[in-house]
Amino acid sequence: MPQHRRTGWLTQPPAPVLLLTLLTLFLSTCPAIAWRPWPDLKHNTSDLLGDNKKFEGSSEFVKLRYHMGPVLTANITVHTIWYGTWQPAQKKIIREFINSISAVGSKRPSVAGWWKTVQLYTDQTGANISRTVRLGAEKNDRFYSHGKTLTRLSIQSVIKSAVTTKTRPLPVNPQSGLYLVLTSDDVYVQDFCKQVCGFHYFTFPALVGYTLPYAWIGNSAKLCPGTCAYPFAVPDYIPGLKPLKSPNGDVAVDGMISVIAHEIAELASNPLVNAWYAGQDPSFPVEIADLCEGIYGTGGGGSYTGQLLDDHDGATYNMNGIRRKFLVQWVWSHILNYCTGPNALDQ
Repeated sequence: MPQHRRTGWLTQPPAPVLLLTLLTLFLSTCPAIAWRPWPDLKHNTSDLLGDNKKFEGSSEFVKLRYHMGPVLTANITVHTIWYGTWQPAQKKIIREFINSISAVGSKRPSVAGWWKTVQLYTDQTGANISRTVRLGAEKNDRFYSHGKTLTRLSIQSVIKSAVTTKTRPLPVNPQSGLYLVLTSDDVYVQDFCKQVCGFHYFTFPALVGYTLPYAWIGNSAKLCPGTCAYPFAVPDYIPGLKPLKSPNGDVAVDGMISVIAHEIAELASNPLVNAWYAGQDPSFPVEIADLCEGIYGTGGGGSYTGQLLDDHDGATYNMNGIRRKFLVQWVWSHILNYCTGPNALDQ
């Protein structure tokens, strides 16, 4: 950022520079739109949950409210930016998960069944979140165009590059587009591993040119699998806790799947951070997936994932995709007033 010589009390940086400075400060001090899967490290939702009745976060004290903002009611198209070095097999796992969200005919319990809870959320006209989530255009950034250390704000610069490049830019669709920035295992993003494994927000027109809902999720394989690939890896500070076997043979990418699901669910129900969330502070919202951190099955809560399924090879999962199995965190149902998923035993 250029330096500006101060010649008096009224001298200020040019408006665009001042605006970007304010945006940088805002993004660096707004941890609400972030997530990590280890339940003991979640942000302060204990005062929202009260006493568990069904273990899965059930409480009459949760005040999840609709704040009149938009939700994604048009068919959702997920545009993916592969930032850094990705193997074809890793991309295939993630693509198949996204394609499974709207799949018809998947074996129960299914990813599509999980999405049905997200679909229950509506906008102020009563229109539900779209049942259709499809994979859109993709962009590869193999040469780390913005470096291997990214800030929250530079994630938006990565998106700007992808939608403005002269060669096959990503489509710009503010109404139903959803943009995923996925960073490879040699990229460090601000607060990664320390506070977050992923976050979502929307791009600033002053920086990107458009207001686009987006999420970032990192590959934790080299940096912190015990933090961000739980329960397929476990933190070093918890001796004796054994990791579960991942269903697709890639601990970090299988761990990413649940974070991706978490962020897509919250982007659909709270794309501009003014729709569905609990809490009084819009700069620190607790959203529909935040309320269910660490819960993957019936009885889940605290450090217990809940009752899961075992594959024939010993891998652990809780829902089926088109051809693969996945472990995905549950989300909050404002109809049932507790966390739920397609593998719930009371369904």
